[in-house]
Amino acid sequence: MTTYVWDYLREYEAEREELLDAVDTVFQSGQLVLGASVQSFEEEFAAYHGRAHCVGVDNGTNALVLGLQALGVRPGDEVITVSNTAAPTVLAIDATGAKPVFVDVRDEDFLMRTDLIADAITPRTKAIVPVHLYGQCVDMDPVMELAKRHGIKVLEDCAQAHGARHHGRLAGTMGDAAAFSFYPTKVLGAYGDGGAVVTPDKDTAANLRRLRYYGMEETYYVVSTPGHNSRLDEVQAEILRRKLRRLDAYVEGRRSVARRYAEGLGDTGLVMPANAVGNDHVHYVYVVRHPERDRIIERLRAYDIELNISYPWPVHTMTGFAHLGYGEGDLPVTERLAKEIFSLPMYPSLPQHVQEKVIEALREVIAEL
Repeated sequence: MTTYVWDYLREYEAEREELLDAVDTVFQSGQLVLGASVQSFEEEFAAYHGRAHCVGVDNGTNALVLGLQALGVRPGDEVITVSNTAAPTVLAIDATGAKPVFVDVRDEDFLMRTDLIADAITPRTKAIVPVHLYGQCVDMDPVMELAKRHGIKVLEDCAQAHGARHHGRLAGTMGDAAAFSFYPTKVLGAYGDGGAVVTPDKDTAANLRRLRYYGMEETYYVVSTPGHNSRLDEVQAEILRRKLRRLDAYVEGRRSVARRYAEGLGDTGLVMPANAVGNDHVHYVYVVRHPERDRIIERLRAYDIELNISYPWPVHTMTGFAHLGYGEGDLPVTERLAKEIFSLPMYPSLPQHVQEKVIEALREVIAEL
């Protein structure tokens, strides 16, 4: 049987009864769009983060798009972020009509180099999008200090960091707003697409609610500002309500998997994930490094192990973003990492015998290089 980096079937079997009850609850409610399940999930997710407001949307990409627009980002503005991220981070900035501006990442933990942000700020800079990557947080204190000094908004990209903490503060509670994805692979994943934005500010929340519903206020036919059709589905919201109660357990499950990898592979020559100072890592993905990455992945296929690379192509090198004017060598750490990093299987219900198979295969393959 082939081993992949993610699988949900074992978790589904354990939670099947409650998940099917969630679906039935919605179907019997009499309201299938923006009903009690979405409202309850928004309240519960906001409470988990100690934020006043949560607005559910249809996916994580639109959480970023609407979050930026709700914070005032407009065409012609600039938004600072990183290239070592999933393309949707940058696609969301582009969708607002703003220009993405990249800074490099740190070699040791792949997170945004906050010391480079100041030089990237121009009179057009409207926002910063720090990406809490792979399950741990960017150092937010210097980000917020710079943002406050320059009057810039901060939207945290928390798609990979549900439950992560930075000096005790939850990811999503340090900026002006925070965007979350509930794609099935996430630490808190739905059984389909979903997303949300949390914020402490009532005006930002009001903007978000208008933007997700065509730009309408309470009356269906009156558009106050052009918006989107971007609503969190009732079924996914009810499923997420049930899973939110298990979020801390999911995180601990991932940490247990991470500890077994560290014990089993720490002496192999792989560069293991670094935990940044002050961070409580949730290990959304378990990313390791090796200069012979491609040979390792290819040889593991003989063991029926298929691994991912997160991410093999830095966004600034993609042809779809050639208009931004970046070239090879502009972000040297990001570009070097893309040639060496790869992800091992990581999810809370990963069977220990499957993980041991991966560890043993990796040890054999690396020893033969």
